[in-house]
Amino acid sequence: MVSRLILGVSLSLLAATAYTPPALANDGRTLQIIVSRDAQSLVVYNGDQVVATSKVSTGKPGHSTPTGIFSILEKKKYHESNLYSNAPMPYMQRITWSGVALHESNHVPNYPASHGCVRMPGKFAKALFQMTQRGAHVIITDEPVVPVAFSHSNLFKPHNPLIEEQLMSDAELRPTTPDPVLRPVELAMNEVLPKLGATATAVIEDMPPIRILITRRGAREAMIDAQTLLNTLGYAAGDVDGQAGSVTIAAINAFKTANNLPAKGELLSPEFMAALYKAAGKGTPPSGQILVRQKFKPIIEAPVVIDQPEVALGTLFFEATDVMRTAGKVEWHALSLDNHLSEQQMKRLGITESADAKDPDLLSKTLDRIRIPDDVRRKIETLLSDGSSLTIADVGLGSETGQGTDFITLTKKTPKGKSKS
Repeated sequence: MVSRLILGVSLSLLAATAYTPPALANDGRTLQIIVSRDAQSLVVYNGDQVVATSKVSTGKPGHSTPTGIFSILEKKKYHESNLYSNAPMPYMQRITWSGVALHESNHVPNYPASHGCVRMPGKFAKALFQMTQRGAHVIITDEPVVPVAFSHSNLFKPHNPLIEEQLMSDAELRPTTPDPVLRPVELAMNEVLPKLGATATAVIEDMPPIRILITRRGAREAMIDAQTLLNTLGYAAGDVDGQAGSVTIAAINAFKTANNLPAKGELLSPEFMAALYKAAGKGTPPSGQILVRQKFKPIIEAPVVIDQPEVALGTLFFEATDVMRTAGKVEWHALSLDNHLSEQQMKRLGITESADAKDPDLLSKTLDRIRIPDDVRRKIETLLSDGSSLTIADVGLGSETGQGTDFITLTKKTPKGKSKS
């Protein structure tokens, strides 16, 4: 449980850059960079520990810096803007392919002044560039947010991917570092030297962190489900591609006719989807989906169940540190972000009750409502490593998510005076 969930911290406008050269574990891959537009500040966290801070300058009116959950897509010590007259952008760390980046500037006032990027003083920009690697998370908010240690039974726990029979039954797992320049690994060791011809098995392979997204199913996912089930039932819906082609439409209409469903109206109506799932013996249609990326590439996609789908999930972010797969242990740190859903979005998603980002129980209440298939959970848990993250959001696949990105979740500030429910 969370003992406290801090969504605002007293960060004064920093008149000067402050940073301490850190001794970073895991090559800095557990770092989180949190930028506040209100405070014009940047704070680097490792878990819930502050590593470095700086003043920044974000986008001015008409060129505002987007808010949400991003990651570093590209790094260049020297870069020139493709949009603004080849303006120099030293120590550039790109977070969207549409032109938003963190970079050095000789003009970092205590107010928004950029064309959308996050400007940093030179000394700090260089230091930050040396700390990070591609894939490090960048979270941009209005009010400052602070990651806090968090635990919940529904969060992923690391799992050793090797089959139990491959391990020596009398072996004890011990940490060891075979080469001082390599990351620590764990090997199976015997107390007594093995007999001639005996073998030992290396248990742990270090893996790049994964990015997990749980969100609501969209039209594409519903169409994939419909095509898959129609084909299974013999209705010849064609390729399972999520596209409503003529072959798929014909199969949908054939199923509707056979089951006395209205042919007109919404193509994938709730009544049609419920009848299709029932006919296939699959229960009720899933309301959510889980997607996983690694090194900016999709590797897993599967349906999940979201209980009480009429209640918003909120926009939540979790990052894993101190992952020990042989011991099944991990430390998670969490954030809850303000994200206003429009009336049109709520209607389209079937949401009647909003989420309050400042509710200290929101993280637990949302995780309580998500049910992940056991086989999917186990597969994900074999991939969990330091720096892996989980995002939960009602609208999780932002327009910036694409090839060569992690999941980019864009957020929108709740208007003043707007009710949370």
